[in-house]
Amino acid sequence: MREDDAADGGPLFLSGEQVRELLDTDTAIASQRAAFTALGDGSAELPGKIMHPSRFDDSVVFAYLARLSAATGAVAKFGSVNPGNAAAGLPTVHAVINALDPVTGQPVAVMDGTAVTTLRTAAASAVAFDALANADSAELAVLGSGTQALAHVRAVARVREVRSVRLWSRDPGRRARAARRLAAELGVAVEAVETAEEAVAGQAMVAACTLSAAPVVRGEWLAPGCTVVSVGSFEPGRSEVDAEVLRRAAAVVVDDPATAAQHAGPVVDALRERRLARRDLIPLGGVLTGTHRGRTHRDDIVFYNSVGLGIQDAAAAWAVIAAARARDARR
Repeated sequence: MREDDAADGGPLFLSGEQVRELLDTDTAIASQRAAFTALGDGSAELPGKIMHPSRFDDSVVFAYLARLSAATGAVAKFGSVNPGNAAAGLPTVHAVINALDPVTGQPVAVMDGTAVTTLRTAAASAVAFDALANADSAELAVLGSGTQALAHVRAVARVREVRSVRLWSRDPGRRARAARRLAAELGVAVEAVETAEEAVAGQAMVAACTLSAAPVVRGEWLAPGCTVVSVGSFEPGRSEVDAEVLRRAAAVVVDDPATAAQHAGPVVDALRERRLARRDLIPLGGVLTGTHRGRTHRDDIVFYNSVGLGIQDAAAAWAVIAAARARDARR
């Protein structure tokens, strides 16, 4: 992809490498705080998302639309989730993002959606941990060893003084490599452990970053005061956490209640079985704007289920565009 066309008044074309250069972790976190704040105060536009499981294989095609503000135009993301990519060492999500001018609707940018998705998903989880976890939480468990798991550790380390990480995934080689890489990058103790229970037990923060259809986090393992974030439970057939996690949770927080009720596997199950009611779902944006409460006591267990929203892509994409314009202005 090229950026040259921007000089002629055409859209920016940004590769994944260029997106990663323009969207550092702190900027990504700020974009996600802005996204959920806008959602919480009702100023964002968020049509319903499309998630369509393929009849041919285990892939899921998706399409998101959103507009963050009057000053930023509509953003559309189209792509697919392909779980089999993990075994080949490829990202499981591939996508492309289009951003339109807020006044004319002309294309402003076309960018790699895989990089945006990775960065904004981890950044949003960092925002959730910052809003929901106890202020002195310093021990992190990560389930998964792929691109998203590594991004989560990097992002959480920007909002909490992470002292130690326990990392588990099914492949011993991959989890060992991921642990070595993160320890070298962040300068903290990162231990690759043999079981999910060993990773989770006693930790203050738990991030589930897998595509598992069956639970990898069990409620019986959770310590008092633990905050659990799940990003892999993004469709009804996927539940990274078991029913006991939601039963023990003093607060079940979601990125958007209406979306979660249709797409978040653990939430869909709990609503169907009447273990939860719609009124029990707390929007993250509401926590950020102060209209809802997440954690109320230090020993509360808090669960946050993210399925991903178009507003996250809109905020991240416009942060990338702003960074590209600022850089070009300095040339």
